[in-house]
Amino acid sequence: MTFPRKDSTTLQSEDTVRAKVLIVDDHPMIRAGLVQLVSGQADLEVCGECQDAAGVVPLIDTFHPDVIVVDISLESSSGLTLIHDIKTRYKSQKMLVYSMHDEELFAVRAIQAGAMGYVKKSAHPRELIDAIRKVLQGHLAVSQRVTDSLVANMADVGPDPGRSRIDLLSSRELEVFEFLGRGLTVREIAERLNRSAKTIESHRERIMTKLGLMSSAKVVRQAVEWVTQQDHSLGRRPPQEHVPPNE
Repeated sequence: MTFPRKDSTTLQSEDTVRAKVLIVDDHPMIRAGLVQLVSGQADLEVCGECQDAAGVVPLIDTFHPDVIVVDISLESSSGLTLIHDIKTRYKSQKMLVYSMHDEELFAVRAIQAGAMGYVKKSAHPRELIDAIRKVLQGHLAVSQRVTDSLVANMADVGPDPGRSRIDLLSSRELEVFEFLGRGLTVREIAERLNRSAKTIESHRERIMTKLGLMSSAKVVRQAVEWVTQQDHSLGRRPPQEHVPPNE
């Protein structure tokens, strides 16, 4: 569902140019808070809001937002995939991630997918506004820790042995891992990602190897545990574990 925004009723000069912000988040309370925060800025306005990936393209085509503020986790899709798809279709579109997820695991992936900034939802609202303005100016808006990780990746520095094994997964593998944790079968994931079941099975095999697990069932169980932890931080209901016997 999409929600185009009407012009703000706050007092401002007729010729004031306000940057247009599109908000993509599946939590109504978060969207409402962001609308209020952004609309209260003299140089920003919310041109639309959306709760899922399906409604984003029509809003982009209609309102041509200057920046999109998007969450990593959406109910029916991956924010990373959405960012990549938007960047592929709209080369110059600026995007900023606003998420509860650990920046060590997701920020670099988001930047590599096409975002220009990453702000955690636990940050002060001023940090988000500052990040939006920074992205609008064409600059990266990330923490020093993320900057260091980006530099390390560019220098092809090996992973920190103290980091989680999940960090070893590619963005696509992480996406498949999350869908497995949400109870989707290989065929369902293939349909969701528009890939063949064989391709998804290959991703699952690589996930199993990287995580040091001995079976597909153990991959699913660990995925469910991980998704449950992620959802707990977002206040969502935990997924139901589903381990198909054969696919």
